Amino acid sequence: MIYDIKLKITYEYDVPATGARHAVRILPVTIDGRQRLIAGALSFDPVPEERVDIVDFFGNHVSLVQMRAAHDKSLIQMQTRVQVEAPLSLPGLSRPLSRIAEEVATFKSMAGDAPHHFLGASPRLPIVPDVVEFAREFAGRDMPVEEIARAMCAGIHRDFKYDGKVTKVDTPLKEAFKLKAGVCQDFSHIMIAGLRSLGIPAGYVSGFLRTIPPPGKPRLEGADAMHAWVRVWGGRDAGWLEYDPTNDMRAGLDHIVVGYGRDYSDVAPVVGVLRSYGEHATQQSVDVVPVNLGQDA
Repeated sequence: MIYDIKLKITYEYDVPATGARHAVRILPVTIDGRQRLIAGALSFDPVPEERVDIVDFFGNHVSLVQMRAAHDKSLIQMQTRVQVEAPLSLPGLSRPLSRIAEEVATFKSMAGDAPHHFLGASPRLPIVPDVVEFAREFAGRDMPVEEIARAMCAGIHRDFKYDGKVTKVDTPLKEAFKLKAGVCQDFSHIMIAGLRSLGIPAGYVSGFLRTIPPPGKPRLEGADAMHAWVRVWGGRDAGWLEYDPTNDMRAGLDHIVVGYGRDYSDVAPVVGVLRSYGEHATQQSVDVVPVNLGQDA
């Protein structure tokens, strides 16, 4: 499957901002056997006085920009073409829960995709006793990790309500869990924290999700949005598996990866600092459009 993706993020400030420094992570990554970035471009208005493009510890594309001059508006735009393959699925390869700690202990690499980095608490994911108790409902000592992840994914989808008005980007894990409502970021954080409490390495995936309009209805321009889901380490043989608790499904051809991290703080689309005061407003629009190049789209 090939997609053309457009993303636009706008900011408007009551008082002109100066000295802005931002780290921007919105360009999809290339993943062997899963996804290929064919072409991509990232632009800024105003044009940054300084810009450095790097790859971070987890393998994500990051643009580091600085805008010194005063500006009351800013615009970030991304255009890209990506080829996505269905993740290889070989049921039965994941280890039982009782064997995961042993497998992690014998894993020698400390690279960005090593399971060691995805076991403990992280900046957005402290230990929350209620989440620990919730996770235990889905686990048995001899259950394969894949089975536990599927059950927890389905349980979150069943027990939590999708509601974009009850949480914010900085809502703590404990509060989102208590509300039993939120958005994809909240559901992914709950699942990740739950799996880690069982000793299962789990991480955060930021990306795009193709949305399909109802039959007979046209696609709405800019109607898609950035999405989040979960990656789970099932052992050496199974490797990393990805689940989408918002939609109760394995990540597939409609999931385009932008970045991997321990939680949202590692893959936030835009983070930074600037000098200003008063209020500001932001808007985001995304288009994920399949490209028919003589194949099924």
